[in-house]
Amino acid sequence: MATALAQGAQRSLQHNSCEGDDMVAILARQLWRDGAMCADQLVHMDATSIRAIQPFRKQPYDQEVALVAPALTDLQVNGSGGVMLNSNPDISAIRHIVATQRARGTGWVMPTLITCEAAKMHRAADAALAAQGLPGFVGLHLEGPHLNPSRRGTHSADHIRAFDRDTLDIVAKLRARDLPVKVTLAPECVAGDDIRTLVKLGAVVSAGHSAASAEQARTGFALGIGCVTHLYNAMPQMGSRAPGLLAAAILSDAYSGIIIDGHHVAWDMVALACRARPKDRMFMVSDAMATIGGPDQFELYGEQILVRDGALVNAQGALAGAHVDLVTCLRNAVVNVGLDLHDAYQMAAITPRDVMGLDHPQIAPGTPLEEVLILDADLHRCDPDRFL
Repeated sequence: MATALAQGAQRSLQHNSCEGDDMVAILARQLWRDGAMCADQLVHMDATSIRAIQPFRKQPYDQEVALVAPALTDLQVNGSGGVMLNSNPDISAIRHIVATQRARGTGWVMPTLITCEAAKMHRAADAALAAQGLPGFVGLHLEGPHLNPSRRGTHSADHIRAFDRDTLDIVAKLRARDLPVKVTLAPECVAGDDIRTLVKLGAVVSAGHSAASAEQARTGFALGIGCVTHLYNAMPQMGSRAPGLLAAAILSDAYSGIIIDGHHVAWDMVALACRARPKDRMFMVSDAMATIGGPDQFELYGEQILVRDGALVNAQGALAGAHVDLVTCLRNAVVNVGLDLHDAYQMAAITPRDVMGLDHPQIAPGTPLEEVLILDADLHRCDPDRFL
């Protein structure tokens, strides 16, 4: 990685509008702007924000990096920093989860509440409303409780139930305040009228933890289900005469989330889905649990979940969420799956926002550093503090 003398870089800064400020100059070999990668841009920043961006024309600079771009957006974060939303469905947990993720390159987070009792769902909804406006907080993802018990994964069988008034009231309350809501359900287990009602309320409805046939899945998409939760996982795998939800999702126009940690889905199968589907319909999720930025084990439904060989497993050795952040998923997509950086970044930062109807963030003078992702030549995240 090329590095110029700091005093040389300082001389270059004296020729722009930020003269005299205590800044550094970073050569970004790629900078994401307006939906495209722009090559060789000189990014000036101070301790808090981006100050200026200009084309690189052989000026001195402090350090070279592979990418400067808006931070990532994750629509499925169950916990972080030793905290699970299920264990602490309050605003302090949301703040902590969001802050932990923001320190790791994910600038916008949708905390996720997995299958639980109705009272806890109401508490989480009230916490989400209290957190509205918190920088980095996107909205609430209700993953369950209206799932197929045969595909529940780590979700508690005791709390899986038919669609009920509680869920409808919670979604209505959140949408009345214009808070983004994502609801994961099994389309074969929820009546069509209830799916339509959720969609009319403005919730993003996602098919997941499902044993739906391809026909049932296509019926769900026609009703307004616009997304699929962690493609390949918690659903039957494709057979030559049993395509199921998986094939229906790949062939549909629905958005599909996918976990790219090397444990949930083999690299080849990630590549297969990405090549088979429109590039703007695949997005990454981390499915992160409390171990990201926290201890290597935690309790869920009274059971101990721990990190083993990089994967999160329960006492039976089955996967129980993921021990990964979205920046690592992005790197995996390039290094192990073979996607180009443009497509991998779009999956981790842009398409998730399209799923929820959110504006696209931009890198510009004044952008705070907690909303900026900087990756080195090996696509590892660089803490901005290292440059200052």
